[in-house]
Amino acid sequence: MALDQIVDGLSEVSCDVLVIGGGTAGPMAALKAKLKNPKANVVLLEKANVKRSGAISMGMDGLNNAVIPGYATPEQYTKEITIANDGIVDQKAVYKYAQNCFGIIEELDSFGIRFLKNENGDYAVKKVHHIGTYVLPMPNGETVKKALYRQLRRARILISNRYMATRLLKSADGRIAGAISVNTRTAEILVIKAKAVILCMGAAGRLGLPTSGYMFGTYENAANSGDGYAMAYHAGAALANLECYQINPLIKDYNGPACAYVAGPFGAFTANNEGSRFIECDYWSGQMMLEFYNELLSGKGPVFLQLKHLHPDTISEIESTLHKVERPTRGLFQQGRGVDYRSESIEMHISEIGFCSGHSASGVFVDDNARTTVPGLYAAGDMASVPHNYMLGAFTNGSVAGIDAMDFADNHDFAEFDAADIARERDRVLAPTKREDGIPPNQIEYKTRRLVNDYLQPPKVTRKYELGMRRLAEAREDMQEQMIARNAHELLRALEVQSIMDCADMAVHASLYREESRWGLYHWRTDFPEKDNENWFCHTLLSKRDGRMTSEKRAVEPYVVPIADDEKDLYDKQRIRATA
Repeated sequence: MALDQIVDGLSEVSCDVLVIGGGTAGPMAALKAKLKNPKANVVLLEKANVKRSGAISMGMDGLNNAVIPGYATPEQYTKEITIANDGIVDQKAVYKYAQNCFGIIEELDSFGIRFLKNENGDYAVKKVHHIGTYVLPMPNGETVKKALYRQLRRARILISNRYMATRLLKSADGRIAGAISVNTRTAEILVIKAKAVILCMGAAGRLGLPTSGYMFGTYENAANSGDGYAMAYHAGAALANLECYQINPLIKDYNGPACAYVAGPFGAFTANNEGSRFIECDYWSGQMMLEFYNELLSGKGPVFLQLKHLHPDTISEIESTLHKVERPTRGLFQQGRGVDYRSESIEMHISEIGFCSGHSASGVFVDDNARTTVPGLYAAGDMASVPHNYMLGAFTNGSVAGIDAMDFADNHDFAEFDAADIARERDRVLAPTKREDGIPPNQIEYKTRRLVNDYLQPPKVTRKYELGMRRLAEAREDMQEQMIARNAHELLRALEVQSIMDCADMAVHASLYREESRWGLYHWRTDFPEKDNENWFCHTLLSKRDGRMTSEKRAVEPYVVPIADDEKDLYDKQRIRATA
């Protein structure tokens, strides 16, 4: 059989808990579910290969949000994230993460994943955040994925690589019943019946187009195309605060983080073209990104990560982490440019937009047990709505999801679903393979993401958004009527494009719904430039009802950690003021 040849086939399997996504949260969710009930069947489904998939496929250079006794308390961390996220948080979920994450760090340490320690053997935590101390470097963080995979094999978890989930199955009473997936090498359909499903499918990282023009040169892992957001939406689950975009500072033309997180604790800082620091705190927040954006446009840009004032040994220590782990090409890129950190600053820029709760707050709405609004459906990691989650949040909340999902599966039988749903989804999935001629997926994707940049990139202008909706609708028509897939690999790309299109539509709808500005650059509406706490101090929930996209407000739950009035706007006061 020719490589990626399309095969007409359908099979069905069943399990107690189905975990979709083999990156960070998924393996931990599968592991914890299996350990809770070793007799149960747990399936981990991944569209690539779990050995080398997800945002941590090459490892990670550090933990951004480690709440370690002696350095920070769960109360401090909850307060920090609440303030950084303009108060729009479910503190119960943030606080639960903060309570549990140290135990997860110790567990990861026991797996053989190494974290920076001092001469006493204690974790060497560094400060970047505005208030607390939470950054824990990982000098050999390239071990993360290998160590995680060993645990999956040891627990005998069933791994299905090269299967891409496309839609969720539900019963007539609205309970989750399983998922439909397609083999990314053969296009065969696999139906998985499950008592509980956990979505761990990462960010919508291919939403905007990088300024480089490379479709896969994204800030986020390019494999994360928003599939989880789209699947949750079509299953009727609520999604929270999708107007709160992810936008990050990055290395100009490289599209990876310049990494103030790793370099900042050693004395590096963000500076303008005069070499002056202009923000007090390099912790990523919407307000920090707005100051960054303003500096770029002020005539004092470009903006740089300043390292050259540091001792050469300190720079070597930074290089040993930044150039080995997560994105090893970072060092090669600087070398190709002839940039030596000891004599030159690193030019920075602003990333394309995306959805990612891990770096901002937009995700599938979940409670503190990782439950979505659909019974039996869970979400964790970068696609779930616990804000500023990062890798450790994915591990920790994946653990919470796995335990609770197995508890749900132990107390429920399989839900019945309509066989016609499978037939309809099979027709939708395979439609691009039935056409003799048409537009390849990469062209539809490029156009969609260029439209996102042209019309949706902040500052958000209502008239541009209205035009953007029209242009995206035209592109959707091309996608539905003319997109062609000539082999199984192109079919994978065609399915990803459909997720990207859904995410773009959700971004427009959510942004037009919240009529205020909040989260700095993330949701800066020129028509409504001020923050409006009286009308908009709330979550916005987007969902699909009767086939239509709708939005509604949801009140912010009472805080478990109170925030003083003089603390609420600390992140709005980050700009360094000139002093006499």
